[in-house]
Amino acid sequence: MNTTIRIGTRNSELALWQAHLVQKQLNDNGYTTEIVEISSTGDEILDKPLHQIGGMGLFTKTLDAAMLQGAIDIAVHSLKDVPTDLPEKIVQAAVLERASIQDVLVHKGGLNFLESAEGVIATGSLRRKAQWLHKFPKHKVTDLRGNVNTRLQKLKDNNWNGAIFALAGLQRIHLLPKEHQVLDWMVPAPAQGAIMVTAMESNTFIREACRKLNHQETEVAVGIERQFMKTLEGGCTAPIGGNAKIENDSIHFKGILSALDGSEKIEIEKEVSVSEADNLGALCAKEILNNGGALLMQKIKSEMHS
Repeated sequence: MNTTIRIGTRNSELALWQAHLVQKQLNDNGYTTEIVEISSTGDEILDKPLHQIGGMGLFTKTLDAAMLQGAIDIAVHSLKDVPTDLPEKIVQAAVLERASIQDVLVHKGGLNFLESAEGVIATGSLRRKAQWLHKFPKHKVTDLRGNVNTRLQKLKDNNWNGAIFALAGLQRIHLLPKEHQVLDWMVPAPAQGAIMVTAMESNTFIREACRKLNHQETEVAVGIERQFMKTLEGGCTAPIGGNAKIENDSIHFKGILSALDGSEKIEIEKEVSVSEADNLGALCAKEILNNGGALLMQKIKSEMHS
């Protein structure tokens, strides 16, 4: 049996950082590994908004195909990019301990624009755009695609006031500029800051190797967030935020569904004991749907397809 674990990853700097982290943890447990770089459609098509070229799953499909064809044994993903339904025969093998969940505004040294109607902010995320426009309705939000390095360069090259990034991504590859502001009011994407490893369901050797990397508290929290997103029928195609925090024996969940233009938002916050958390994400989503969310989701879908 080939016992070298082939780790599939996208070839951006951040994706490779994540793959090397998984590699180190596997190596520390005595496994032999190699990294296999694979380019994804999401990395290649940069002139269109994410939701127009496939949205959720765009960065993961190429790695899924490589795994199903036997070219790699595991795939390493930013969990917020992974669809809530994995392809048949592929399973979640581990969720690593989560880094920061927060979003951050990278700006050009001055924040006066926050008080004016002239601000221009860049992001490729419908969730970030909607929440920004809810808070700053007079600002303009422009689309921004590409890996972290490309997006930072585009911010420098364009006459924008700032761009929004995941804090964890910038910290991981040591690219967090001095000119930044943590957006502690912004509800993060479900599973933001978490790394997922997938494997073939049938490969017990690989799954056992990955099981040792799993961080249970993170797995529980992101499971609730992704259940919330799935029940709302999210993905990249709706501005959905969700965050579950575990403290002692209780879980605090905050979720949000926003209109695309930020004009409307429906929020929910709930705290339950860990033992009652199995269905928390779905219950919170259903409450939002019953509270005007179903109509808002219809509106979002018709606007996306018009």
